[in-house]
Amino acid sequence: MTYPSHLIPTTVVGSYPQPDWLIDRSALEHHGVPRVHAHEIWRVPEAQLREAQDDATIVAIREMERAGIDIVSDGEIRRESYSNYFGLALEGLDTVNVGSVIGANGRATPVPRVTGQIRRKGPVERRDAEFLLAHASHATKITIPGPFTLAQQAQNEFYADEAELAMDLAAAVNEELRELKATGVDVVQLDEPWVRAAPNKATRYGVAAINRALDGISGPTIVHICLGYGHLVRNKPSGYAFLPELANSVAAQISIEAAQPRLDLGVLSELSEKTILLGVLDLGDRTVETAATVAERLRAGLKHVAPERLVAAPDCGMKYLPREVAFSKLKSLADGAAMVRRELAG
Repeated sequence: MTYPSHLIPTTVVGSYPQPDWLIDRSALEHHGVPRVHAHEIWRVPEAQLREAQDDATIVAIREMERAGIDIVSDGEIRRESYSNYFGLALEGLDTVNVGSVIGANGRATPVPRVTGQIRRKGPVERRDAEFLLAHASHATKITIPGPFTLAQQAQNEFYADEAELAMDLAAAVNEELRELKATGVDVVQLDEPWVRAAPNKATRYGVAAINRALDGISGPTIVHICLGYGHLVRNKPSGYAFLPELANSVAAQISIEAAQPRLDLGVLSELSEKTILLGVLDLGDRTVETAATVAERLRAGLKHVAPERLVAAPDCGMKYLPREVAFSKLKSLADGAAMVRRELAG
């Protein structure tokens, strides 16, 4: 399936809720968003884990498509977090004797230690992309953590300059993206929430690292930024410390969280050359939006973004929601986008 050609296509940011038979949600809650291994979240023994993850991935793809989502992901079902799945597979990290960094919440979080040059050992997500393509009937999207964010989620004990660490991470991400695109997946996305959390560092080398990661990558490319999972972060600012700067990235599309923080959408005028994935589902509220509410939020976006450059999406990944809530929210997303699409068609 090729990328949709109609106005205001719908997509997910990346993750979809993992079934309770697959993961222990209380164990996941204990870890927050894991930066190191969190193997104890899995309920299924290791010998059967891949098959169980495959089965759950098929369910996630089917639910996204049944909800009416145009561009689906694999739900990131095999991941303990959006970033550690890829990040911990790289050479140059000590993932056993871990360090720590202070997160945006001011608390110390266990992270891998950088003890050597960062290199990609081999494919990490290629099988996931191939599996997605084999089971999806809609357009497809695969996500990978961005190099700037990965640099902030490690304790650097090797590089003299953190910017050099980010650029080596970017080279590893670029290698992975090239293999992912070779599978035939339609869309690739970098998750870069930390450019907002560390804007001073991002100003110095964030866009350069993003551009290195996306160098030579064809087709729709996305950078996703957010203010944190709605389930975990409540009091969010109404603006981003680092958003207009992404106009200088080579990414074709920028994905932003807008519903929960009630973002002032006037800032989108500074991204006038980009397609915008507009977050119109508040994932901090388990109340399911009506299609009319979604349509209203999309109309607000259309005051600043041409309809040809608007994509409807949730605010962030849906990993921490109950499955029935996630599905119903996606159904409202698809129905609300269809309402606005009909209005634009007259």
